[in-house]
Amino acid sequence: MSVPPLPATGLQHTAFYRFVPLAEPEAVVHVLRELTAQSGEALAGSILVAAEGINGMLAATPERLDAVEHALQHDPRLEGRFLDMTFKRSECKTVPFHKMKVHLKAEIVPLGVPGVDAAMDTGINVSPRDWRELITQPDVVLLDNRNSFEYRLGRFANAIDPQVSNFRDFPAYVRAHVDEWKASGKRVAMYCTGGIRCEKTSAWMKDMGVPVYQLEGGILNYFREMPDAERDWQGECFVFDNRVALDTQLRETSTTLDDVYTGEPDGAWRLARAQRLQAAGGDGGEPSS
Repeated sequence: MSVPPLPATGLQHTAFYRFVPLAEPEAVVHVLRELTAQSGEALAGSILVAAEGINGMLAATPERLDAVEHALQHDPRLEGRFLDMTFKRSECKTVPFHKMKVHLKAEIVPLGVPGVDAAMDTGINVSPRDWRELITQPDVVLLDNRNSFEYRLGRFANAIDPQVSNFRDFPAYVRAHVDEWKASGKRVAMYCTGGIRCEKTSAWMKDMGVPVYQLEGGILNYFREMPDAERDWQGECFVFDNRVALDTQLRETSTTLDDVYTGEPDGAWRLARAQRLQAAGGDGGEPSS
């Protein structure tokens, strides 16, 4: 979708998702395309829509984002499905996106396991303040529910890297270790960038016989709610847009795509893909929180 170019300064980024049954996701796509194309200030980013809900990240001036977030929650055509949806804002130095895309997908985050319904039942949400205490407990297995290149850039202290290069690979790691966790009386705590990957995984794990906890709002919410997040977090947080990485104060860092992907087994492919997208006026990828 063509949009006027975003201004170089004064931008904010917003990330959001909601697992909710959508009987007619095609109709939701149509409404969202209208809302994001309405006259006014420029807006860019990506929203994925599926029968299980929506997953998006957008950039614009704060005023434009205020209007879009209000419309997502209150436009009568959306029937209140996204009312009280959480939006995670952060500042921008680099323009995060150059296009506006609303896509219909089979899943808003593909776990690779059919039939998982994250709209019905998920793991135990833990607030950032309670998370700090939870992850110090000796019976807790702390899992980073992201790709290895994200883990390498930054992570919670003592977190385990499941060594995956795609979210679809994560279930194999869980299957290989869940019996060991149960036999040892362990609880599982998971985190990801914005919370969506953990919600999908914990919904799948809910009948495996091991307590599953997830960080409410993910890493970005932890940074927002905990001014001293650097006590628990080592490094930076990768984000799926042209800013590349944020520090614990949600500020863009100087980290480049080369810094992120160099040394990864599939790093050359990922770097080439990201560079192609940027050269074509695209962005760092679709939402993956």
